[in-house]
Amino acid sequence: MIRGIHHIGMNCRDIERMKKFYGEAFGFRPVDEEGFAWADEPMMDHIVDVKGSASKGIMLRAGTCYLEMFEYSAPQSDIERPLRPYDRGYTHFCVDVTDMENDIEFLKKCGMTFNDRDFVDVGHVKTLYGYDPEGNVIEVQQTAPGNNFALSELERPTF
Repeated sequence: MIRGIHHIGMNCRDIERMKKFYGEAFGFRPVDEEGFAWADEPMMDHIVDVKGSASKGIMLRAGTCYLEMFEYSAPQSDIERPLRPYDRGYTHFCVDVTDMENDIEFLKKCGMTFNDRDFVDVGHVKTLYGYDPEGNVIEVQQTAPGNNFALSELERPTF
């Protein structure tokens, strides 16, 4: 039985900087202050399907949402640029806000950038993609009431 999504995984260049950003911007807190790490562990290589892997990581939580961060020291990534929304793979996650203008200003103070663009109001949602300090894409949205899309109006799914 599938019960729902547990967490989003994210690779980082600087896990401490990213932990601070996601804590200040979205209220994520470490589940365990110690986090985890591995190197030269064949079982972990098997789990992540990467030979010779080495990483440190931490699981963060805000409400019922978990964010698992990794900072790999081996192997080195062959991608230097951040992913773009049109790249394959998981390219963004979305946060639902209640005051688009003020919440975007708050996120900018935390280090998020929006490339000098304003949000778009399409009626049922105000939305804008932005970037965390390492260039990961985050969508910021404010939903209009009564559109069956707002988190506050959703019933808990059963799978």
